[in-house]
Amino acid sequence: MPQRSILAVVLWMSGALLAFSATAIAVRALASAFSIFEMLAVRNGAGVLILLALALVRPEMRPGLKPRRFGLHLARNVLHFAGTDGWAFGLTLLPLATVFALEFTTPAWVALLAIPLLKETMTRGRLVAVVLGFVGILVILRPGLETLQPASFLMLGVAFSFALVAIMTKRLTMTESTFSILFFMNLLQLPMNLAGVRRAFWLQIETVHVLPLIGISLGGLLAHYCLTNAYRQGDATMVVPLDFMRIPLIAFVGWQFYGERLDPYVFLGSFCIIVGLLYSLQREARSA
Repeated sequence: MPQRSILAVVLWMSGALLAFSATAIAVRALASAFSIFEMLAVRNGAGVLILLALALVRPEMRPGLKPRRFGLHLARNVLHFAGTDGWAFGLTLLPLATVFALEFTTPAWVALLAIPLLKETMTRGRLVAVVLGFVGILVILRPGLETLQPASFLMLGVAFSFALVAIMTKRLTMTESTFSILFFMNLLQLPMNLAGVRRAFWLQIETVHVLPLIGISLGGLLAHYCLTNAYRQGDATMVVPLDFMRIPLIAFVGWQFYGERLDPYVFLGSFCIIVGLLYSLQREARSA
């Protein structure tokens, strides 16, 4: 990969991680009043309106309203919706640490699937980033024997579905604009989330909810905008390990905003993650 592409991937993923963190804060603020379907329905509805407004003032974006690969758009968003729903259900069945540990097997699935499906090369640097990233997650979360519960297979299925979503996103970036991918993500998932909401749930919105709703709408849109552009600039096997940074970043957010304790394992695990990423990026830069 050219050095400019490596830098672009890092910058886009940094934006995605910050946007995901802002979204997490908004979800925490809204969780007591709204269900996950209601929050995501608001995000999808706002996303559709924002993107339509952009298409109205920028005619060059309008071709993105007509998908050339609707079947792939539909498959991607059905999997993304099912994965998100399964992840939320898993939280009711397994300890939080176990859910996150199993979810973050996704990069390993991506690394394996990207070789036959995207014809990507598993370089030594990328392999080290995946392995050390996974080790870092296990150090941070320290899952125990509870991972052997039958419900763990649900979370492994969720991780596999997220890996397929990552592969499909990369394939879409080969022919579709970022605008088109985002528009059909929100348009297709809106009715899926509306099917699970309470009737007239929007009447429950109070003044205190306005700012978090704006945060979840803009944060979700910007996160996927940055993530999609990261896939456009680099291979999936390079992009996905950077997502490991979400765990220490979210831990820092919890410490700063909610007074959650940071234990030493967070720093040790974060060190493993950062070492793997720096090694991978250094090898990518040398081979550029």
